[in-house]
Amino acid sequence: MKIWCFPFKCFGVEDDEDNNIDDATDKIYSFGVEKGRGPLKDNWDEQMSNDDSELGFWPPLRNVGDGDEGEGLGLGLRVTDAIGRENNGRLPLDDDDIVERGDDFFQWVNDMDSRYAATGGSGSQVDVNLKLGFNGEPSSSSSPAVDMGREKHDRDLPNKRPKCLSFALDWDSNFGNERHYLAPVHEDIGEENLYDLSVASDNARNDLDPLKMVYLEVRMDLTDDLLHMVFSFLDQIDLCRAAMVCRQWRDASSHEDFWRYLNFENQFISSQHFEKMCQRYPNATAVNVYGTPAIHSLAMKAISALRNLEILTLGKGQLGETFFQALTDCHMLRSLTVNDTTLGNGIQEIPLYHETLLDLQIVKCRVLRVSIRCPQLETLSLKRSSMPQAVLNCPLLRQLDIASCHKLSDAAIRSAATSCPLLESLDMSNCSSVSDETIQAIAASCGNLHILDASYCPNISLESVGLAMLTVLKLHSCEGVTSASMTAISRSPMLEVLELDNCSLLTSVSLDLLRLQTIRLVHCRKLVDLSLRSSVLSSITVSNCPSLQRISITSKALKKLVLQKQESLTCLVLECPCLQDVDLTECESLTNSICKVFSSGGGCPVLRSLVLDSCESLTAVSFYSTSLISLSLGGCRSITSLELRCPCLEHVSLDGCDHLESASFLPVGLRSLNLGICPKLNVLCIGATHMVSLELKGCGVLSEALINCPLLTCLDASFCSQLEDDCLSATASSCPLIESLILMSCPSVGPDGLLSLHRLPNLTYLDLSYTFLVNLQPVFDSCFYLKVLKLQACKYLDNTSLEPLYKGNALPALCELDLSYGTLCQSAIEELLACCTHLTHISMNGCVNMHDLDWEFHRDKRSAVNTFYWSFDSSSEKGPLQKDQADRLLQNLNCVGCPNIRKVVIPPAAGCFHLSLLNLSLSSNLKEVDLSCCNLFFLNLSNCNSLEILKLDCPRLTSLFLQSCNIDEEAIEVAITQCIMLETLDVRFCSKISSSSMGTFRVACPSLKRIFSSLSTM
Repeated sequence: MKIWCFPFKCFGVEDDEDNNIDDATDKIYSFGVEKGRGPLKDNWDEQMSNDDSELGFWPPLRNVGDGDEGEGLGLGLRVTDAIGRENNGRLPLDDDDIVERGDDFFQWVNDMDSRYAATGGSGSQVDVNLKLGFNGEPSSSSSPAVDMGREKHDRDLPNKRPKCLSFALDWDSNFGNERHYLAPVHEDIGEENLYDLSVASDNARNDLDPLKMVYLEVRMDLTDDLLHMVFSFLDQIDLCRAAMVCRQWRDASSHEDFWRYLNFENQFISSQHFEKMCQRYPNATAVNVYGTPAIHSLAMKAISALRNLEILTLGKGQLGETFFQALTDCHMLRSLTVNDTTLGNGIQEIPLYHETLLDLQIVKCRVLRVSIRCPQLETLSLKRSSMPQAVLNCPLLRQLDIASCHKLSDAAIRSAATSCPLLESLDMSNCSSVSDETIQAIAASCGNLHILDASYCPNISLESVGLAMLTVLKLHSCEGVTSASMTAISRSPMLEVLELDNCSLLTSVSLDLLRLQTIRLVHCRKLVDLSLRSSVLSSITVSNCPSLQRISITSKALKKLVLQKQESLTCLVLECPCLQDVDLTECESLTNSICKVFSSGGGCPVLRSLVLDSCESLTAVSFYSTSLISLSLGGCRSITSLELRCPCLEHVSLDGCDHLESASFLPVGLRSLNLGICPKLNVLCIGATHMVSLELKGCGVLSEALINCPLLTCLDASFCSQLEDDCLSATASSCPLIESLILMSCPSVGPDGLLSLHRLPNLTYLDLSYTFLVNLQPVFDSCFYLKVLKLQACKYLDNTSLEPLYKGNALPALCELDLSYGTLCQSAIEELLACCTHLTHISMNGCVNMHDLDWEFHRDKRSAVNTFYWSFDSSSEKGPLQKDQADRLLQNLNCVGCPNIRKVVIPPAAGCFHLSLLNLSLSSNLKEVDLSCCNLFFLNLSNCNSLEILKLDCPRLTSLFLQSCNIDEEAIEVAITQCIMLETLDVRFCSKISSSSMGTFRVACPSLKRIFSSLSTM
């Protein structure tokens, strides 16, 4: 798709209503106004063909939809369907009827599209030339009329450059869903003056006013300097695309600064186009024709045409001998890269002579013999090249890479390397023929050799080799390297990096090197001893050395040590004053003696983090450290005793310490601690001045607990069956700020322990569920500010246990009471519900003794305590009105799974003005529900199989769940009529509800938004 930029503006707005357009049909609708063809037809193609096509990347632009010549203003279109059929149409648009025919144009486009779709075409393409003249003159890139129009427009806009506008669309996928309009060039575009033209008459503006719409304008006002800056971030492909926008962009993108590097890697380019590019940009300094066809001819043209060529990259083809002969005439060349290429015919010697070449890369090439004479050459790579012989005459060479040159003999390597006396870096990895004698000769001839990579050389051992100036040595998978080799390596005082991965015969490493900084020992399966001494050693990598038993490290720079999965490691000696992080995960043979290494005085005075996960030989762990912050003992299943004296310790992990019996944390800096995963813990001592949360859930045998945490606010001792009154009393004395106390399933806690809770003035949450309590008087006497009391399954409480709540005004701050699965009788429950008006949350789940919940019947009992006068108007914003007494504060009532409850009646006189949630699900015998609750918004009656009567006067109810109820359609319809705010209704698995009932429900309750049904979801 070519975009032509003329003195007009294009706008695009997304048509949200046309989303049903078939995405597979690629439609392009663009249109313009033209008057005649002459100058545009005659000049534009010729200029674009002569100028732009010289770049060699795009064909000359062509006009489409050339209409008949005439004097009237019109639109020329060409419509082409998917199979190539064409139809030329012309919609007459004179100056006087632009407004009248504006809508006809869009109708005509739609008609043409429909016509081709009806004839079997998969889509149509409408191409329209955008040709707009000024003052009735034809539009052309070189016509005098356009120049006059531009001059007049420039006079109106001093110091402004012409506006260049274009589509910013994805032409392949998105354009079919957008509708585009055009407008002539103008200064200000607004909703009030869309066609305010400097070259158009006032009458024309008035005629175009009815076509005003909301447009999306893409305005670019860029100077040449600014364009130059923007284009500097584009690659050459994008520059070519930008050149097709307009003349200014074409000129800006053709600047030689952007074409210093001619990059045609893996692209098809002919010799003719490449020659034109070289002629167009003779000052280019870099060329890349890797992966292009006929690299020999392209390289020869680059050498002959570009006199300033400095960098040349070739590859994937064949280079003849003439290229290397012509290379000597390229005097400015500094770098040559030849990759994956056959040199010559592959069976002849290739000479390469160049006086100024600095970098030469001959990688993965095929040649019989190469002779290189480059007096200035500093870097040479023959990596992975197939050549049995290489002759070098490069006296200044500093870096030589002959890795994976399998055909090079030992003598050839020795001759090539020793001929470079200034050599500093040598990579001979994967050269299987290299011997110790060659390395010795290289070391003698190359006194400045600092870097040596001899990996995968099976014939070297370095036992008699001296490399005094070596700083980096890599010996991966060298089968001849043994412990004797370490003696020779220790005579390299300048060594900084040593890599010994996969040295299968290496049994011990003992190095005392002052400059050693990094060492790698990976998959050394026979390594037993490791001893390292270096003041600057900062990185140690030891992994998968299954026989390693002893490690001794002395370093003043080491900060992190990772020794994971060293199954045989039994002895670790560290003298590392700066070591902060240690990871010894899965070192299964480590014993208790490791604790001394990491305790104060053990050689790691600033240790902050220690990981000993899955060290299963540890049984008794004791640490004393003033610096330790984090300790992880996860998966250490054999630990039975733990003693931590770490005042700065903030995090400890004991996951999987199933056999821990005794634990002491005194002192520690922990803020929270979870010991619920230690089921055998029976002795606990904690001294933590900052701890706020302690979880002992599941410590079923815990009998002795000394907890001294003055800031503790939450204590969970659930299922601590051996926890007795004296322990609870001592904890209450030492932790006076406890706010939440969970004693669920603590049967050993009795009245004495509960009386000690008076020492906790902040206690607001108490859970005594599943205990054997028979009397709650100690709780009433000691917990004056209690807000939440949970008594689930306290089956030994009698019917009078809760009388102090509603008769003696006990626990006046109590808001939430949980009596689920209790054995209170019906009368006790009735009195509690009728008289405890200050409770906000009540749970009676699973109470088998509850038969009815009828506040109408028990109104007299409640009036003995409080008298309520109620009046409510559903349309009133003020809600319920009260008189003389406060209303009931109940908000949530849960009676889930009460099998004997049959009737629930909450009349207006009950005063449940705050009740917002009522859950009666799984009450299988519930038959009648009659509710008048002005603020109820959630009601759950799911699985109430016997439900027959449902009456609701709940104007604010939003969610009603009747899942698996046998109630009929009529009862539901009547019930929801008064629920004017109901949004969600769930009637799934209701056998008496049919799909036709959904419409009835929506009519009865217009506010419904969602109806869930097993038949359909609406």
